Amino acid sequence: MPASAAVHISPFKPHGTLAQTALEWAPPFGQNRGPMKTRNAARHGFTLIELLVVIAVVAVLAALVLPALARAKARAQGIGCANNIKQLSLAWLLYADENSDLLVNNHGIQETLKRRQNWVNGVEDWGNSDGNTNLATLTTGKLAPYLAANTAVFKCPSDRSVADNGPRLRSMSLNSLVGDPGELTNKFNPQLVQFFKLAEVPSPAVIYAFLDEHPDTINDGFFMNRWDQYIWGNLPASYHDGAATLSFADGHVESHRWVVGDTRRPGEKGGASGTFPASPPTDFDWLKERTSVRKD
Repeated sequence: MPASAAVHISPFKPHGTLAQTALEWAPPFGQNRGPMKTRNAARHGFTLIELLVVIAVVAVLAALVLPALARAKARAQGIGCANNIKQLSLAWLLYADENSDLLVNNHGIQETLKRRQNWVNGVEDWGNSDGNTNLATLTTGKLAPYLAANTAVFKCPSDRSVADNGPRLRSMSLNSLVGDPGELTNKFNPQLVQFFKLAEVPSPAVIYAFLDEHPDTINDGFFMNRWDQYIWGNLPASYHDGAATLSFADGHVESHRWVVGDTRRPGEKGGASGTFPASPPTDFDWLKERTSVRKD
């Protein structure tokens, strides 16, 4: 280009399809200018197939997670039950320690209601009995001073039994052959030793004290079977995956799973359906051997 040639620069003027595109996508004056989008951009949502896949994945995850949560909850309830029965057992031992080694009264229905001098003063049923819901039947019991008014320890967290007048307060019962049974002394098992004092228990780690009882047989706090007859009258509970929780005279607590299917009856009204044969006798014998010893 010759040095004398003048260069003329004119303003840019859009033309053709590029200009049309720019004008079409320019927002009206005064409106907020958002991100530029191409003409072919489109909103995208779930298709029916994608939605069904998501639902299926959620269902699979729920099927995997919910049973694990249920098992975790059951384990937590089992631990809670063990803690409760441990507290009762410690109160039972403290009572003996402060009462010249005498074990706490362990009365049957009639004497409990007549005297109200038992380790627990309530008698439960499926009807409207005061013992179902009245906390005073627990707080006036002879173990209450050693429990700091903690009434929750009388019940297993897995026990959902409800009487006509409301949820029941107690799941726990005491071995009928430990403590003073009052008027029931030597009535049901005269061939076995009744332990009135802690020192009389020959093997404290073997003889049980408390256990959680089946809600369909619980009434007083006196857990009793005629151990020579192989018939369940009072049935232990099986709230914890077919197991019951027991404390022993030395204070330790353990869980025992019943091996006979007929022992593991539903924890509900009518679940035990009265007395029934302990057949086969495996579970009956296991508990019998930990109840007492034969007299010489």
